[in-house]
Amino acid sequence: MPALFLPDNELMIIVYGIPNCDTVKKARAWLTEQDANHQFHDFKKQGVPEAQLDAWIESVGWDKLVNRKGTTWRKLDPTVQAGVTDAASARALMLAQPSVIKRPVIEWGQDRKPPVTVGFDAGVLTPSLPPAGT
Repeated sequence: MPALFLPDNELMIIVYGIPNCDTVKKARAWLTEQDANHQFHDFKKQGVPEAQLDAWIESVGWDKLVNRKGTTWRKLDPTVQAGVTDAASARALMLAQPSVIKRPVIEWGQDRKPPVTVGFDAGVLTPSLPPAGT
């Protein structure tokens, strides 16, 4: 995954999602409260970057990325839902219907463990924050 660096070589956290999603709003607000530099990538306006999607699938697995509880999934034709059986079929659906991706997807950078998280839980995400002053 390419990392975005600030001028002083500080790693930038990237939050992917849609701006009106409550979970994305919570994650962005939490990162701001933590004074964590971050950038927002809007799936609706900027699309889903294919190379990033491939990296996320490799990192967390396609099944964790597909939000089977969301409105977008529930509105899909049952034959489309049944056709999502592997990484390739999930990838095609996520590119065609970005709202089916569980949000937010947060890239913490290659040196963080884990480098990518899906969803928001402050208790889980706190260890992913870069140490203060980095």
